[in-house]
Amino acid sequence: MHKSKINQSSTRLLRKTDDDRQLSKICTLTAVSASADVACRAFANPTTHQDLKDLFSTLVVSLLPLEPHRVRFTKVDYTFISEDAIHNLGNLKLLQSNRMPDPNDPTCTIISTSTTTFAMNKDMARSLCQKFIDAHFIESADGKREQVFPLKGMVWKLTSKGLTILDWFCAKNGIDHDQLPELVNLVSTQLNRLERDQTTDKLCLDRGTVEVIFGRFIGGDGRTKKASTSSTDSNSSRDYKSVSGVVITAERKINGRIYHDTYTGQAISDWLMDYTTTMDIREAVDVATLFVEQDLIEAVVQDRVYSSQFPRCNLFQPTHNAVYQLSQRGQDVVDSSSSSRCSSQGGKTHGTNDSNSQRLDKILTDPTLRLLFRENLRETHCEENLSFYQEVDEFIKQCKAAILAYKKTDVASVEEANELLGQSYVIFNTFLAPGSPRELNINHQLRASLADRMTKARAQDVSGTNILQEVTSLFEGAQNSIFKLMASDSVPKFLHSPKAEYRLVQAGVR
Repeated sequence: MHKSKINQSSTRLLRKTDDDRQLSKICTLTAVSASADVACRAFANPTTHQDLKDLFSTLVVSLLPLEPHRVRFTKVDYTFISEDAIHNLGNLKLLQSNRMPDPNDPTCTIISTSTTTFAMNKDMARSLCQKFIDAHFIESADGKREQVFPLKGMVWKLTSKGLTILDWFCAKNGIDHDQLPELVNLVSTQLNRLERDQTTDKLCLDRGTVEVIFGRFIGGDGRTKKASTSSTDSNSSRDYKSVSGVVITAERKINGRIYHDTYTGQAISDWLMDYTTTMDIREAVDVATLFVEQDLIEAVVQDRVYSSQFPRCNLFQPTHNAVYQLSQRGQDVVDSSSSSRCSSQGGKTHGTNDSNSQRLDKILTDPTLRLLFRENLRETHCEENLSFYQEVDEFIKQCKAAILAYKKTDVASVEEANELLGQSYVIFNTFLAPGSPRELNINHQLRASLADRMTKARAQDVSGTNILQEVTSLFEGAQNSIFKLMASDSVPKFLHSPKAEYRLVQAGVR
C-alpha cells in the first residue's frame, strides 16, 4: 500500500453576513504542496470543515479526554478550563486522511493526509470562545450563565447542544475516541436542525417549518400539562416545564388580571438557542418574531425600553420583562397536530396513489417535510443518504452552469474547473471512497468508475469541460442510485413516523 502526505497550511477568516451576523461558515485561503501525484487541489479545499460548528468540534476533540475540574468544593466531570481552550485554539490542527485507488495499481490504495492549522492570537481565540457561549455550545460548570469568556480562571462544560454538534461532527468525519460514547450519553435533549441558505447563510424559515418548531416549543400536551408547586417569579402562581423544556407560567397576574400559560421573552429565546441550531440571539429573535407574526403567540406585556434600543425587536423582545402567551391559533396548531397523530394510530391513512418516488420528490421539495425526513433518517442511521443527495444536487447545478457558460463564451476558467473538481473529491472521499466516514451503499461498478475518474483527473488538462462533464454524469448516476434507495427503503418508514403524520397528510403525501 502506497502512502503519501499532503502538507497544507490554511488561513481562516471569520466573515460576516450582510446584516453583520457571524457567518456559520469560514472563508478559507489555502496554500498546498504535495509529495505524490494525487489530486492535491481537491484535498486542499476543506469544505467539510469550514463550518463554525466544525471548528468548535475540532477544538473539543483537541481537548479530549475532558477531565474533572474543581468548581468551589466539588469536582465536575467532563470539563475544561479557559487556558486550555485558548492555548489549543492558538495552534489548532485538523488531520484528514483520504483514501484513493492507485491509478497505476487499482489493488493498492493511496492514503493522503492533509493538515489544516488554525493560527490565532489569544484575543481572537477568546473572541471565538465567546461565540461558542453565545451559540449555547458551552456553559460555565458552576451552573451560572456566564456572558463573558475570560482568558483564564474559568471551568467550562459542554451543553447538550454542544454535545450533539460534537457527535454530528465525529460521525461525519469518522473520528473515534474512547470518551466519545460517554459524552454522547450525556445528551439530554433533541436538537432541531434548521436548514440555511447556502449563499446568504440565513435560516430557511418557511411557514410549515416555523409551525413544527413551535409545536416542539410548546410540547406535546398543549395546555393540558400539569403545573408543579415551585415558583420562580413573584408575579406568577406556579411554573412548570413543557415536554420540550420551555418554562411556562401557569398563571401570571399582571395589572390585576390573570393570564394563563405565559412565557417570558427570555425563556422563549433561551429555548430556541438551546433546542435549535440558531447561532446567536438575533437568529432566535427572528424565529420568535415569526411566532408572533404567524399568530402562534401574542404579547401580554412588551418591553418598550428594549424595543426602543433595538427597533428590529418591535414585535418580540428576548427579555424577562416581555411576556407572551399561547394564542388561540397556536393552540389550534398544537391540537391539529396531536389529533392527527391520534386518529392515524391503529389504522391506515388513505391519501394519494403516488409512488414512493413521487412521494420522495414532494418530500425533497417541501422544506418542512425535508426537515422531518432528515430527522427520521437520522433515527434510522442513514442520514448520509440525504446529505449526499443534496450536496451532489448543488454540485451538479454548479457544474452544468459552468459548462453552459463555457459553451456560450468558448472560454474555460482553469480556476473554476479546479474548484469544482476539488468539490467532487471532497464529496467522493466523504461518501463514496472505500472506508469513508459516511460511506454509501451504491453499485460496485459505479463506485469503481468514479474512483477511476477521480484518480486520473489530476494528470489531465482541466481547462476544458470534458472532465467536468464526465464527473457530472458519474455523480448523477450515484445520485439517482441513492434516490432509488431512499424511495424504496426510507420513504415507507417515514410515512409511518408519528412525528411527521400531520405534515404528511397536510401535504397530500399520505
